[in-house]
Amino acid sequence: MAVQEQLDNLNRLKKQAEMGGGEAKIDAQHKRGKLTARERIDLLFDKGTFNELGAFAAHRCRDFGLEKQRNAGDAVVTGSGLVNGRLVFAYSQDFTVLGGSISEVVGQKVAQVIDMAIRAGAPLIAINDSGGARIQEGVASLSGVGDILLRNTIASGVIPQISVVVGPSAGGAVYAPALTDFIFAVKGISQMYITGPDVIKAVTGEDISHEALGGAEIHAKKSGVAHFLCENEKECFEQIRELMGFLPQSNRHKPPRGKNKDNEERKTRDLRDIIPDNPKRAYDMKKVITEVADEKEFFEVHKHFAQNIIVGFVRMGGQPAGIVAQQPSHMAGVIDINASLKAARFIRFCDAFEIPLVSFVDVPGFMPGTDQEHSGIIKHGAKLIYAYAEATVPKITVITRKAYGGAYIVMSSKHLRGDINYAWPASEVAVMGAEGAVNIISRKAIAEAANPEETRQKLLDEYREHFANPYQAAQLGYIDDVIDPADTRSKIIKALRSLENKVLANPPKKHGNIPL
Repeated sequence: MAVQEQLDNLNRLKKQAEMGGGEAKIDAQHKRGKLTARERIDLLFDKGTFNELGAFAAHRCRDFGLEKQRNAGDAVVTGSGLVNGRLVFAYSQDFTVLGGSISEVVGQKVAQVIDMAIRAGAPLIAINDSGGARIQEGVASLSGVGDILLRNTIASGVIPQISVVVGPSAGGAVYAPALTDFIFAVKGISQMYITGPDVIKAVTGEDISHEALGGAEIHAKKSGVAHFLCENEKECFEQIRELMGFLPQSNRHKPPRGKNKDNEERKTRDLRDIIPDNPKRAYDMKKVITEVADEKEFFEVHKHFAQNIIVGFVRMGGQPAGIVAQQPSHMAGVIDINASLKAARFIRFCDAFEIPLVSFVDVPGFMPGTDQEHSGIIKHGAKLIYAYAEATVPKITVITRKAYGGAYIVMSSKHLRGDINYAWPASEVAVMGAEGAVNIISRKAIAEAANPEETRQKLLDEYREHFANPYQAAQLGYIDDVIDPADTRSKIIKALRSLENKVLANPPKKHGNIPL
């Protein structure tokens, strides 16, 4: 065969592979409001940089007529390219080929690209649109799923892993995105569940739709499985590209420093008036975060879940930092089970990838009640303690209003190796609020007083004078400085700079035993 004929044949086969399951299947995908695997790759990567791997790999199954349905590349597109000029590896499941099902070969292709990402020290982005393991292949397809799950686990803490769920993700295969660092879901097309509606109805009799069982909003707002909720696929991939700007290539690299056009000495004067005079009134902690961030930009993570705590990324003097903060305008910023899980997971991600942590604290305590106690708040709250205590990255803390009891300790206090701890002048650091403390300490004295209410008020004033401020904690060395709220931005940036070369290591061990 002449060279030109060989090239013509190659081009024909490549075009055939690029068509996935064929025109009819592509049209059906578009009618569902979904993009194809390759269209998603084009949205993710810088134009013309994607380098495909395994384009001609095909399954070997001959059962149930599958020998007549062999597509080049099988049901996944794998490879690498540049995202904002940085090397990234990715795989994109192709629903037009046998419903994107995971075969032995699909598992091998995905395993190869994850292995390459680990060796290269580059992020992995997984685009999920699959009905799960390919039933016709039996245990061979399960081996493919197992190969992926193993590598997701091995890669954890080594390279950033991002999952995009833009279709079904079902059965054992749904644990692949669950093992990664961040999950993006798109309204109307994302579905995640272990067992689908038909199985649930057969086993339990419960009648439920795919969307109500495992749709994007359910997992973003109720279960907390999804970190980001997007309106459409275009917005989804734009957000992924933005997130990548905060993340290092791997645990061998530092987070990317951006160009800072914002004055590092900018006064945050609006913060002087943000705390209400009435301690029972709420305010929006996000205003504090945006005020101190470079160009007032905050990239929030897990926005719709456990809204009593806030997590996300900012830049401070060009340096990426992870934010953890109470939200007084939601449940008074109390720490409950979901807030503990949300924050602990985020803290451990930042620690794994050398992203400094900045905590804004206004916390009345842990959520009381039998529901929380019986659901294990002791165990789940301990995860937050574990995450903060274990973290060796630079940790800056700012107490804005109150920090009471065990919740004060948990929120990156000196006692959990907080590096630099600030407090605003109106803040309180105490075992509990004045009213609760006086009611316990002075119950007998108030009851026996000639004028109980007058005595109670006098004792409240004395308690507030002694404890309703940050100065006792500062005298004991638990607060490094009491600062003007207007200086918050410049103080944090200077603190981060002073800790840039921080070295701290935990004792040698295989791993700790986090209270799961």
